[in-house]
Amino acid sequence: MGFFDRIANVWRGFLSLWVSDLEARNPEAVYEAAIDERVRKHRDLKKAVSGIVYLRNKISNELEQYERELREVMNQLPIAIQEGEDEVALVLIQKKDELTGQIETLSAELTKVSDQAEEAKSGLLEFQSEIEKLKREKEEMLAKKANAEARISIQETLDGLSTDADIKALDNVREQINKTQAEADIGSEIQGDSLDAKLKKIRAKAADSSARNQLDEMKRQMAARSAASEGAGVKKTI
Repeated sequence: MGFFDRIANVWRGFLSLWVSDLEARNPEAVYEAAIDERVRKHRDLKKAVSGIVYLRNKISNELEQYERELREVMNQLPIAIQEGEDEVALVLIQKKDELTGQIETLSAELTKVSDQAEEAKSGLLEFQSEIEKLKREKEEMLAKKANAEARISIQETLDGLSTDADIKALDNVREQINKTQAEADIGSEIQGDSLDAKLKKIRAKAADSSARNQLDEMKRQMAARSAASEGAGVKKTI
């Protein structure tokens, strides 16, 4: 194989791959082209069948004509014999033989052509059925393609929402919530150590100390009055 032959083979390979890829991406166009091609062939086949049917009908008409002529000859022949018209009778006999031969030939030809016509019509109907079958196949296959593409699209969407992504999203939410909680805790802790908080504690302690001092003073006063009362009672008794 020469250099240019190899180059030609490579280009044919590339062209074949390109066509295959184009067909794979356009299945509807491929089906339409196949259907159109079959419709065109069906039209040509129909013309051929019509030619065979025409020939069959023509032969049938000729056969009927010869059979009518033969019947007329067979009706005339006895009369010619009875009339003593031997010459006429001989002509009629020759005509009868010719018509009989023609009828036999046409009958055989009609049988053959009729069989061809029936076979052609059967093939035409079968071809028409194949076209209808291909049309149904086109609809079914395109529906399968659409369904498969939809399933792939859904699967790709689900793959995009992977478990790892879900876990990462949950971890982010948990971390954010914990940070927010920590900010709230820090606020409480800072509030406990603030100046106002310390002042409140001091005031509370001062108020508590003042109250205790007042309580102790009241206890001393009550004890003093109680002692004074007991001393007065002793003096009266003496």
